[in-house]
Amino acid sequence: MFTKTFKELSKNDVAIAGGKGASLGEMINAGISVPPGFVILAAAFDRFLKETDLGMEVVSILKDINYKDLNSVDAASYKIRDHIHDVEMPDDLKKIFLAEFKKLKAKYVAVRSSATAEDSLVASWAGELETHLNTTEKNLLENIKKCWSSLFTQRALFYAFEKQVFTKKHQQKIRAGTSKMKDSYPVSVAVVIQKMVQSEISGVTFTTHPVTQDSNQMVIEAGYGLGEAIVSGQITPDTYVIDKRDFSLADVNFSQQSRMIVKKKGEGVEWKPVAKKDRNRQKLAGKQIIEIAKLCASLEKHYKHPQDIEWALKKGKFYITQSRPITTLDSSST
Repeated sequence: MFTKTFKELSKNDVAIAGGKGASLGEMINAGISVPPGFVILAAAFDRFLKETDLGMEVVSILKDINYKDLNSVDAASYKIRDHIHDVEMPDDLKKIFLAEFKKLKAKYVAVRSSATAEDSLVASWAGELETHLNTTEKNLLENIKKCWSSLFTQRALFYAFEKQVFTKKHQQKIRAGTSKMKDSYPVSVAVVIQKMVQSEISGVTFTTHPVTQDSNQMVIEAGYGLGEAIVSGQITPDTYVIDKRDFSLADVNFSQQSRMIVKKKGEGVEWKPVAKKDRNRQKLAGKQIIEIAKLCASLEKHYKHPQDIEWALKKGKFYITQSRPITTLDSSST
């Protein structure tokens, strides 16, 4: 089996569905409002590498990387990604992925990488791999391959090395160049296919204050349009600080926003000006802030650990698109 719907997954499935996929399954089964979707399991990527004989080629390239040399890592990344792009996906995998896409009855989906070592309490792969928004049936397979190959971006390779995901045993196998990709590289990648929410407002919530590490405070950031603008740091969002003990507003800072990311005509996304009348407005009303705060607090309670949550608001309804542990807290704060 190479795919599972969110409902078929739980937090215990990180090894097959990655951090994002497992979390989405856990949330949808807990009754949280999550846009529907499915996960292309890491086994599909392993099958792709084996069937096309790319696995050994990748191991061979990894063997020659000098992590002290930026150019060496960059060259290896380019070679691996180029190989994955150029090799045709097996026909049976194509049919499976397209059939599951059609079951969603969604014209546009988000295609997100989900590393199988992702979002543990020790190392978070968030931001290291790729996401492709407003993907259509026409470019679905191409974007799946882009997510697979993003496991080998320059950033991801450095991250894996710095976080020491390569044990001595893995390093010996890579240097020997005789083992299978699955045995020598300890991280694989699943791909989340999720129905797009064309959000009017989106944001991020940290259920423990990420700066002061005060567990009694929650920080919510909000901006117009799709959440990529906030996650990528390209806009300054509103910031609301909430006291979790009684859900009172401890602090409100709203920021002027002159542009936002929205769906492009056809496929992809684009920047669009925010209407002049909205540029200096607070993004969320008081009642909405409390509503999303309570929803995020329920997720923290469910996971029993402070969460970094991405959400979207469309036509007055909040959707959770991702939740992962905050990995930057001191152990004393958790």
